Amino acid sequence: MSWLNCPDPIPGNAASCDPIETIIVPRTSDLGGFSVRRALPSARRRMVGPFIFFDQMGPAELLVGGGIDVRPHPHIGLATVTYLFEGELYHRDSLGTEIAIAPGALNWMSAGKGIVHSERERAERKLSTRPLFGLQSWVALPKHLEEGAPAFQHFGTEEQPQFADKGASVKLIAGELYGHKAPVTTASELFYADISLEPGAKVPLDAGWEERGLYTVSGRISIAGQSFDPAQLLVFKPGDHLVIENTSPDPARFVVLGGAPMDGRRYIWWNFVSSSKERIEQAKEDWRLGRFDTVPGDAEDFIPLPDR
Repeated sequence: MSWLNCPDPIPGNAASCDPIETIIVPRTSDLGGFSVRRALPSARRRMVGPFIFFDQMGPAELLVGGGIDVRPHPHIGLATVTYLFEGELYHRDSLGTEIAIAPGALNWMSAGKGIVHSERERAERKLSTRPLFGLQSWVALPKHLEEGAPAFQHFGTEEQPQFADKGASVKLIAGELYGHKAPVTTASELFYADISLEPGAKVPLDAGWEERGLYTVSGRISIAGQSFDPAQLLVFKPGDHLVIENTSPDPARFVVLGGAPMDGRRYIWWNFVSSSKERIEQAKEDWRLGRFDTVPGDAEDFIPLPDR
């Protein structure tokens, strides 16, 4: 049986034909040479499943000598999830990890009680113009793992489940979806997938997950008769069956994400996420006083604690 089998929306049934709960248009920041669009957290929605932060980087053409140069900075209580469509980032962290992130690869860094990392570009790449286009998200950790040991996982694009049917292509980045499971170890139940649709193709989204979102990357998609352009986060009503279609003449690409609701409220301040405001205050003081571990090979510089 095809993994595409799913009930279509029922004309005249409001719950079936209007499955969208919230539409978020990300706010855009210019970081000098490229833009970042932030969809989460938003005043309209704080989280989707365990996803508490969601940024789109680019698309951009980085100039000679310029580019990405994110100095060492700390995290607690979350896992950073980096996924690129184009370009490269060079990751270093306080565990001693050093690795280049290529398009389609997954970097999953679990901060737990505390980790420091930097995201820069290799010097040889800055000698020419090059593209940058990707997504960075944070997944909040459940309470019992917030103070766990930091850890790092990396999976190349060839290590992730990929499957296609009737013009729909799916790469599973993390979690479980359509009967497949990604190799990355996650702290909670979730799904995160990169999906492409040829013109006329469609794909369902499992109604079994309580919290579900979709972020449009390129092209145009249609859901229950509504069309959506790139750079929008759609959050769906729980329990509704829905089908995502490409009714345009061009290919479309998007990611779907979500999972089980978190085990309570999460607070977010700068790079810190926690179920406790007091724990965030402690992390602020620890960074200010230099109590976090340093990044081997990248310990001379750092991002200071913000004033606000």
